[in-house]
Amino acid sequence: MRLHRLDITAFGPFGSTQSVDFDDLSAAGLFLLHGPTGAGKTSVLDAVCYALYGSVPGARQSGQGMSLRSDHAAPGTRTEVTLELTVAGRRLEITRQPPWERPKKRGRPGTTVDKAQTRLRERDAVSGTWKDLSRSHQEIGEEITQLLGMSREQFCQVVLLPQGDFARFLRADAEARGRLLGRLFDTRRFADVEKRLAELRRSAESRVRDGDADLLADAHRMQQAAGDTMEPPELAPGEPGLAEAVLAAAAVARSTAREQLTAAHCRLTAAESALTVADRALDDIRERDRLQRRFAEARERAARLQERSGAHREAQTRMERARKAETVAPALELRDSADAEHRRAAGAELSARALLPASLADAEASGLAAAARRAVEELGGLESARRAERRLTELLAERADLDRQERADEEVREDAEAWLADWEETRAGIQARIESAQQAATRAGELAVRRDPARQRLNAARMRDQLAEDTETAAEQARAARERALAAQQHWLDLKERRLNGIAAELAAGLTDGEPCAVCGATEHPAPARKVDGHVDRETEERALADYRRADARRAEDERRLGVVREALAAAGAEAGDTATAQLARAVEELEREYAQARDDASVLHSAQEQLRRAEHEYELRTAAQRAAAVRAASRVGHRERLDQEHRTLEEELTQARGDAPSVAARAEQLEHRVTRLTDAADAARTAEDAAQRLKDADARLADAAFRAGFDTPQAAADALLDDAGHRELQRRLDTWQHEEAAVRAVLAEPETAAAAQRPPADLASAQRAAEDAARRVREAASARDAAARRCAELDRLSARAAASVRRLGPLREEYDRVARMAGLTAGTAADNDRRMRLESYVLAARLEQVAAAATVRLHRMSSGRYTLVHSDDRAGRGRSGLGLHVVDAWTGRERDTATLSGGETFFASLALALGLADVVTDEAGGIRLDTLFIDEGFGSLDDQTLDEVLDVLDSLRERDRSVGIVSHVADLRRRIHAQLEVVKGRSGSELRQRGTR
Repeated sequence: MRLHRLDITAFGPFGSTQSVDFDDLSAAGLFLLHGPTGAGKTSVLDAVCYALYGSVPGARQSGQGMSLRSDHAAPGTRTEVTLELTVAGRRLEITRQPPWERPKKRGRPGTTVDKAQTRLRERDAVSGTWKDLSRSHQEIGEEITQLLGMSREQFCQVVLLPQGDFARFLRADAEARGRLLGRLFDTRRFADVEKRLAELRRSAESRVRDGDADLLADAHRMQQAAGDTMEPPELAPGEPGLAEAVLAAAAVARSTAREQLTAAHCRLTAAESALTVADRALDDIRERDRLQRRFAEARERAARLQERSGAHREAQTRMERARKAETVAPALELRDSADAEHRRAAGAELSARALLPASLADAEASGLAAAARRAVEELGGLESARRAERRLTELLAERADLDRQERADEEVREDAEAWLADWEETRAGIQARIESAQQAATRAGELAVRRDPARQRLNAARMRDQLAEDTETAAEQARAARERALAAQQHWLDLKERRLNGIAAELAAGLTDGEPCAVCGATEHPAPARKVDGHVDRETEERALADYRRADARRAEDERRLGVVREALAAAGAEAGDTATAQLARAVEELEREYAQARDDASVLHSAQEQLRRAEHEYELRTAAQRAAAVRAASRVGHRERLDQEHRTLEEELTQARGDAPSVAARAEQLEHRVTRLTDAADAARTAEDAAQRLKDADARLADAAFRAGFDTPQAAADALLDDAGHRELQRRLDTWQHEEAAVRAVLAEPETAAAAQRPPADLASAQRAAEDAARRVREAASARDAAARRCAELDRLSARAAASVRRLGPLREEYDRVARMAGLTAGTAADNDRRMRLESYVLAARLEQVAAAATVRLHRMSSGRYTLVHSDDRAGRGRSGLGLHVVDAWTGRERDTATLSGGETFFASLALALGLADVVTDEAGGIRLDTLFIDEGFGSLDDQTLDEVLDVLDSLRERDRSVGIVSHVADLRRRIHAQLEVVKGRSGSELRQRGTR
């Protein structure tokens, strides 16, 4: 990341617009940001952080957006920060405006608040123009965080190195260091792992306790089922041995229940034997009681039969007369049928004669038949008139059809004449559309020939633009690879030179007293060379040589890739030319639009040709229809004259046949009705005469049948008859008497019944009480047996359930033990975690070890090789270990805590720690290159020699085009650093001035 330009307006102490040209300041590599206290040095860094992340570092971010506004700004000037930078090879410009409480417009009283505004732009590498990317706060924040690979806290620690924070870091305890490192390296996921394992442990423990509670509940259920003969284990859920105790108690309860079941079986068998004896005695008593009651009931029934003997004889006499009357019944039915038929025939005759004329009302049946025949003869003479009337109706229909055809042909002629009048104009219009579509088709073909070359050129231009960006990226990668190869070569040469300088010590390491030296041959070695600090052995040199060779191979590969990209760029440029891609895109778009328009215009050609063909076919049809209508009109004239002549002839014939009726059909209907009435009246008269004769014959036969049956009159025979229901009822009564009399005689004749009647009365109540007592004892024994069986079944079920619970709890207990061990290990509470180091602390300790190693490289140089930072895992008191930080003093050879450093020592130790932390966080963020760094304050505590050493270290940071800004008000630094950005404080606000730059 490299900063190029910063514009500040109405921000912090700056009332007006101030600009910082970081490109100019960075040219010297090391520049100074100075000014009096309170002038606004830190506000410049706050503006950089605000532009990137929308908030300022540290405690200053707690206020609202309006607190960033300068008190010196004019009311109409809005607070704004604009930062231009390069990150990940992209040139970006970020503009942020916090919320602004401004005066209302048009001089109205009061104020209004404008929302915060944000804008992100990117400069095109080829055209140099800026294009907008987004105006969303959230999108811009996500884009910047992703490009930088760092959060705001990491950025403030890595780029804006606050010395005071690291001085406190050196003196802080392990918990405070853990909080800072946790924010920088985002180790919340490891803390989440600790929490998750703790949750899993609690969950597993809860499941084990719940399982034990269920098992203990089953034990209490078994105690209830066993009738309190079982003692459940006195153990709480989760305690060891609970499962074994429950299973043992269940086994004892099952054995006891089975013994109780055997005893219940024996008691039930004895009770059932006693019940059998009592039931047999009760059956004997019941049988004697039944026979005695049967004999008594038979005597009572015989007495009741004797009382009803008179009524029985009367019923027999009545049944005898009814049987005699049944011989007269057919004659009675015949007479009733003849009488009913005679009445119906007389009524029908009166109804039929009422419809006749007065002259025929009293005529005999023969006279009525003769009048009917005369009417039939007259009706037959009207058949010819009927045919004539039907023909007249057909003539009228034919005449109406001719009129309809004439009207239809007239409409056809008129429609054809109207359509043919516009024919020439219609044909000309369709022909014009066809010619226009043919021209458009020709135009579309020409544009299609020009379209493909234009597309190819546009694609080549886009490829040219992409390859231009790829060329810059490849060039940057090749340059970086060359630098890495040169650095690796220089490192290897330095190591090789140091090894050659210390080769004597390496050879001396292999000398043995009495053995000749490989160089001089001497067998005595009084003063062999010794290895000094920083000695390089052969293996280190070979590793450096291998690193150099890999870096050189990577450089060659990147340069080869750069050559390939440049060749492709030249080919794409030759094909696309110098025309801008946007211009080519507009030309292709215009060509595509014209081609699409021509295609649309030409697409109507086929439909227009088809329309012309249909119109010509319609013209032929209309002309033929007009001619056919004229021919049909001429042929209808003669047909109409023939129909009129036939119509006059038929009218004369029908006038004579109708008479006074409105039509022949009406006259025929009158005659048909007359024939029907006369015929019906003649038939009714003959039927009435026949019915009277049959009635007279039926009366004679009835009188004869009644006399032969022994009745004085036919009416007496009719009164003696019984209907079916009465006959059945009387017969039932007679049969019932006979059956009852036979049953009584049979019962009184039974020997067992007569013998039982002679014995003493049966004592049924005593026998029933004895049987009930025996049955009660059987029920009680069966209930006890069933209860014992249910107890055994319930105990078996609960025991099986408890055994299944024990088997199911086995894996849960193993899982709980495993999770509890892991949770205790990550939480630092396990016995085998002797340093009581949490997982998050373990990860942070590894990071702190990396930071200490990176910081030692610079601290060693600042302190002239005296101090070294080391990481410590030792526990501090009762606290957890892993975040200790010590300093090793080479002068004394002792290791001590960093809190014991003096003020100057604390400064360069915290500076080295800050730079080391910047390196580690940068690697953690994906290796983002940081070309601009700021170091804030702390230089006033250094002497001249230490200051020179610190500046020498800082000057080494600007290698490889890196710039370092020092924020300080130390006057000696103004003499040593020429490139300066001065903050000048005044009544109207602070101002920025750049000095010592090109």
